[in-house]
Amino acid sequence: MSAPKDAGRAKKADLIAVVPVVMAGGSGTRLWPLSRAGYPKQFLVLSGNTSLFQQAVARLQGLADGQIAVQPPLVVGNDEHRFLVLDQLRELKSEPAAVLLEPMGRNTAPALTLAALQALEGGGDPVLVVTPADHVIPDETAFAAAMRGAVRQATGGAIAILGIKPTRAETGYGYIRTEAGGRANDAPGAAPEQRVVRFVEKPDAATAQRYLEAGGYSWNAGMFVLRASVWMAALERFRPDIAAACRAAFAARSTDAAFVRPGKAEFAAVPAESIDYAVMEKCPGVLDIRMQELDAGWNDLGAWDAVWQVLPHDKDGNAAVGDALVADSHNTLVHATSRLVSVVGLDDVVVVETPDAVLVASREKSQDVKTIVAMLGKEQRGEQVLHRKVHRPWGWYDSIDHGPRHQVKRIMVKPGASLSLQMHHHRAEHWIVVSGTAEVTNGDKVIMLTENQSTYIPLGQVHRLRNPGKVPLEIIEVQSGSYLGEDDIVRFEDTYGRS
Repeated sequence: MSAPKDAGRAKKADLIAVVPVVMAGGSGTRLWPLSRAGYPKQFLVLSGNTSLFQQAVARLQGLADGQIAVQPPLVVGNDEHRFLVLDQLRELKSEPAAVLLEPMGRNTAPALTLAALQALEGGGDPVLVVTPADHVIPDETAFAAAMRGAVRQATGGAIAILGIKPTRAETGYGYIRTEAGGRANDAPGAAPEQRVVRFVEKPDAATAQRYLEAGGYSWNAGMFVLRASVWMAALERFRPDIAAACRAAFAARSTDAAFVRPGKAEFAAVPAESIDYAVMEKCPGVLDIRMQELDAGWNDLGAWDAVWQVLPHDKDGNAAVGDALVADSHNTLVHATSRLVSVVGLDDVVVVETPDAVLVASREKSQDVKTIVAMLGKEQRGEQVLHRKVHRPWGWYDSIDHGPRHQVKRIMVKPGASLSLQMHHHRAEHWIVVSGTAEVTNGDKVIMLTENQSTYIPLGQVHRLRNPGKVPLEIIEVQSGSYLGEDDIVRFEDTYGRS
């Protein structure tokens, strides 16, 4: 007998709809100088060949199986990083459902609330798989198995959380206390169900050791699985102020292609709170909250010491990235970006070099890099925010030399991209084409320049640079004038909404 015509349709309807929610906000302080406020660690390639953000998106897309249908991701991030998000998703050939842009940081509870409201817009109630964008998880098979178990628990209305199997008496993480129950589900080889009894704050060393020896405790990695409606109901129960303020900000949203911007004034009124403090810590004994244990080599790369842990080591425990030479040293990390870095006779030290800054720190004290970042902020130094090479939606520029009245930049413009139509009050510019083709608007003239050709933009002249070709355009720009700051730009037209 043949199958009914609508059998395939029914089977498809039975699939669990999962929406990945990737938390891509971040201040860029813990892995300075490689990470900056304008280019935080989730967008860096620190392990493997893709960025941490790209790894997070790909891991969640890999959850799809015969029972789970993974939808396009929702990304929550900072407005300043919006084009980094799109560029890195484009490299993965991943089209987001939406990129929710926070006007200012309000911690993870409001971020998840925006994602839940967006997910509910379509009329369904999908399972949200919520993960930070800046973790390393080497064993993706174990990750997928644990996450699929959490998805099946969340389908029935539970809140599921992934707990990391502890490998040491760690004082830098919160802990989850669980007790075993029945089976988590009927899947072959399913682990015993673990119900969450309570959340524990970061312990001291002796308490952490006791947790490790006693068992029943897991690290809290901030990965949650729950239906969008379950999150909203829990938030309205425990923190109705956050729920109401987020609803107001979402109602005042504007959209621009994939970008969704909540109302700025309304979002500024949202209380800042984490998912844990707002809801999760109040759930045990009140709501159904369960844990799936994850034993997959997880690391949150919270400091340079953690980066050292995940990198390959030589026989003396040293890890080297880039053009680095290491002699007579032990358990030391050398990360070179732009030049040869050599070290001799160092033990348990971190050395990180970028074109505009060098960090040398005790590996044991690498968590304290945030102190240096705070000092940079207090002195209003640019090294806190941007690298020498700055990424823009149209390409990038690299400030290769500067003096009291001059600055030299290498500029790359992507094929088909264009800078804004602009002018400067305090500087003139010379442009020399190194490779590619440049379309230059210079006052009322439009000219085409190719390799080794140049032009001059007088002070106060309206101008624009565009790449009409199919290969990257690279030029050298020489600026001269009394003031060379990036804020000396008057934009008249701009493809990226900055005019």
